[in-house]
Order: sequence, then C-alpha cells, then structure tokens
Amino acid sequence: MKIRVLGSSAGGGFPQWNCNCRNCRGVREGSVRAQRRTQSSLCISDDGLDWVLVNASPDLLAQIGAAPRLQPGRAVRDSGIAAVLLIDAQIDHVAGLPMLRERSSPLPVYATAQVMETLEGSLPLLPLLRHYCSVEPHVIAPGGEAFTIGPLQHTRCHAVALDSKPPPYSPRRHAPVRGDNIGLLFDDQQTGAAVFYAPGLGSINEAVAEALERADLILVDGTFWRQDEMVAQGLSRQSAADMGHLPQSGPGGMIEVLDRLPRARKVLIHINNTNPILDEDSPERATLRRHGIEVAFDGMEFDL
Repeated sequence: MKIRVLGSSAGGGFPQWNCNCRNCRGVREGSVRAQRRTQSSLCISDDGLDWVLVNASPDLLAQIGAAPRLQPGRAVRDSGIAAVLLIDAQIDHVAGLPMLRERSSPLPVYATAQVMETLEGSLPLLPLLRHYCSVEPHVIAPGGEAFTIGPLQHTRCHAVALDSKPPPYSPRRHAPVRGDNIGLLFDDQQTGAAVFYAPGLGSINEAVAEALERADLILVDGTFWRQDEMVAQGLSRQSAADMGHLPQSGPGGMIEVLDRLPRARKVLIHINNTNPILDEDSPERATLRRHGIEVAFDGMEFDL
C-alpha cells in the first residue's frame, strides 16, 4: 500500500491568502521556519500506477503537478487517478472535482449517501460533472464494513462514522447524522498493514478508538492546537469543538489520545494556518516531537 499526502493544510491552505496571523505573515516574510501547504487530500495505490484520490482539494491541479506519478503517459490523454473517495462534503475536500471533468469516461466517486445528497443539492457538483465526463456513483455505508475500490486490488476500505459537523451549506449543519463525516481505515491484505485517516475529528467514539488501536499508521486531525485558538487570535467566535475538531493540547486532546497508542506511527494532518505547530522552531512543535508525533507536509509518502 502506497500513500502520498497531496495536501496537508486545513481549508484556505498555508499561508491563507487573506490572513496576517503570525504564521501566515511569518512564512511570507521568511521570519517563521515553516513549509507552505495546500488543502487536505491524499492518494493511495497498490501498484503505484492507478491511484484512488481521497478528497478532491481546491488545490488539486497544483497537487497533480507536484506528483508525477499521477501523470502517467500510457496514452495521449491519461491520468493515474482512477477513482475518488470522499470523507465528507466540506468545500476544501470536494471543490477540486470539477477539475477532473475532462475525463473520457465517467468518474467513479465513492461517498456516503449523506455526502452524495449534499453534492446533488446544496453544493451540486455531481450534476455539474454530468455535463462533462459524467459520474459513476458508489454509495458506501458508514458502519466499518469492508468495501473495495477497483484500482485497489489487495486493499480493503472501511468507512468509520465520526463525530464532527457537516459543512455550513448542509441542511444538517446543526443536527449531523451518521454518514455526514467518516474516517477511513485501509487494510492491506498482503502485508497486513492498516492505515487510519481522519482529518476532521470532533471526539473519540468507540468505532474511532477501535480503528486507532488497529492502525499501524495514523493520519489524524491536526487542525488546532488549542480549544480557543481562533477566538484568542480574534479570528472567530467559535472554538475548535464548535467547528468539529479535537485540539491537540489540553485534557482529552489529541496528544493524550495518541499517547495511548505506542505501536503506531502518528501523523497530524489538516493543519490550520493558525496552529503554532506549523512553526518548526515553536515549543508546540517540540512538544509533539517529545511525544513521537509527526506533522504531515505536502509530498510526504508512506509505503506499507
């Protein structure tokens, strides 16, 4: 199982185009040692030729350009992207779908019924695509039962229901239901390796705890360091919990959760531009290193 992180930032990317927080200003001026990041997405493959795109970021074209393996030359028009798997309907995870409209065959899209519903109605990207390449929809259930995706010959996928929030344009924004947000557990049937991917995670329910225990590699929500991070910087009135994210620090935070998993490789992903862990010289980054927790970056690769 081969995995490449295409984008490691939360919505807006890093630096965010209109933000002058310490991190964004510092990376532009060169006063903060940090890597620029595009919005959250990754891809997974068994053979290194055909890839499943997990989320379609607004930055998809730049991400493809930075990943030559997604540009094979088997024909005049070709792509290594064989299917798309969506974890939710958030704009930073789906806005790249129209960039795939030039396909010569219908685009296979895997998502829960709730995400499909949002992409048919509130954010009608699937009707849009039907005017171009068309869509081959595959509805997945958020119960953890194994399902397969054509290009992945020996990797099984499991959709794990998460406690988080649907996007602001969803009619269920303040009353989420099972299937609005999922994490993904990937099992390689040949190597026995397991990967859990959950870039948006509001709390640790029983299903999530089981997936974390099972995983050899964890790619998990790294959005905020503090519960009041956006409020303290004068950027929002909402806490991390209000936005459906579990912060790293504090009682019950992500560091405490990951400390209970000594066997797995632990990587934070979907990092907001305000999070001090983006500064590689920050005390918060040093804290992560002491706990054996890594910070994802664009182009990071894993071979399990």
